[in-house]
Amino acid sequence: MIDFIQQNILFSLLIVNYIIAIGTALFIILNNRNPVTTVSYILALVVLPFIGLLIYFFFGQEYRKDKMFKRKKVFDNKTVKKWENKLLLNKFRLENYEDDFLGNKVNIVKLLQNNQKKPLTFGNDVKILINGEKKFESLFEDLKKAKHHIHLEYYILNYDKIGSELINILCEKAKEGVKVRVNYDYVGSQLSGEGVKKMKACGIESFPFMPVWFPNLTRKLNYRDHRKIVIIDGKVGYVGGVNVCDEYVNPNNTGYWRDTHLRIEGNAVKSLQSHFLLNWNFVSEQEIEIIDEFFPQLDDCGEVPVQISASGPDSDYPHIMEAIFTAINGAEKYINITTPYFIPNDQILTALKTASRRGVKIKILVPKTGDSWAAKYATNSYILDLLESGIEVYHYCKGMVHAKTMVIDDIFSTVGTSNMDYRSFEINFEINALVYNKDFSKKMVQIFEEDIEHCDKVKMEDWLNRPLNERLKESFSRLWAPLL
Repeated sequence: MIDFIQQNILFSLLIVNYIIAIGTALFIILNNRNPVTTVSYILALVVLPFIGLLIYFFFGQEYRKDKMFKRKKVFDNKTVKKWENKLLLNKFRLENYEDDFLGNKVNIVKLLQNNQKKPLTFGNDVKILINGEKKFESLFEDLKKAKHHIHLEYYILNYDKIGSELINILCEKAKEGVKVRVNYDYVGSQLSGEGVKKMKACGIESFPFMPVWFPNLTRKLNYRDHRKIVIIDGKVGYVGGVNVCDEYVNPNNTGYWRDTHLRIEGNAVKSLQSHFLLNWNFVSEQEIEIIDEFFPQLDDCGEVPVQISASGPDSDYPHIMEAIFTAINGAEKYINITTPYFIPNDQILTALKTASRRGVKIKILVPKTGDSWAAKYATNSYILDLLESGIEVYHYCKGMVHAKTMVIDDIFSTVGTSNMDYRSFEINFEINALVYNKDFSKKMVQIFEEDIEHCDKVKMEDWLNRPLNERLKESFSRLWAPLL
């Protein structure tokens, strides 16, 4: 037997591979996951010997049922509950808003309030920041005014030109006595040892989100903190698509980068704060003392209602996906979507197609080239479905569009970190601001129309006549869509 194995080493390894693959496939099936995701992983196990096993063990394991976060230690805190209870709207008041300005969009508010206990907050001022240069100009100005604390959470925090400028400001504030806490994703960021040492030397607390050192590599690599938020003194918050990276600042040497971020001042910042504290407890392995200064009493800063929704494997439900699903199903006039990756699950795709066929005008803007070969072709594989249902698709040609936005019916908008894909809906830790305001929606529509001026509209005739090799790439990429 030993001689046979030595003489047929490759064949023997294949047998071992498929024994393990069969056991893994049975485990995946017993988990009762999304059938599309299940089939994708089983397909990888069958057609990609050895590689399929690596794909599953690195990317296929779920955390949602593990409850790895100590959520209640934050959300049961008296200070958090005090402001949450104060801002939470009861059923009667929500019904009044349904008759007033929200209409059926009140269903989105109810969904998140019931499932996530996230209130619709009032008294907010919200500014739209186009691209990295506007975001960092505003952010740096606010950081320099900080008096008590600065909290940052980023998927990409690089120690490059813009990153070092940010860290320099944080160090200056830390030396002034401002408490600075930084949470950065271990996989997404390129924060050199020099950057980490500099922050530590200045008294800044910083922790990486889920480092992927062995032996925990296989359990952690797939689940990343994709959020980009900043909270300053519990009064000013930032959320959106712009990471801390030179690539996001125009002009640069890598081409034009189109993105959208928000600056929020008001009660919605309290929701951003609570989610930061939740993750901070996890990455620091501490239980942070929650003090009143994290949730200060605020005068009305504006008139914009905002609701913050976050989701991730630690949550009971995919809150952001469910909010988007509810918004699409409630659309009556139009839906404008901008996303760098359009790889929807069946629920979102069906909701969009049926909304279009009942008369809702839908436009979807995606990059023509993109920054990922697989994501580009997976996105393109859905275009024919969309066109056949009357949905207009636009390819952004000026550069990379990375904004994650949606506007519906002159009243509802969402801006945040969540892409329109499986990974954002089910795997990554994401956070979005949901804005219910006519003036804000009007500005978002204007920005969308300006972006369309830099687009090619996809025409049915041209799309049907695209080369066969393009179709093959699309079909191949779509097979792996749940894994991208």
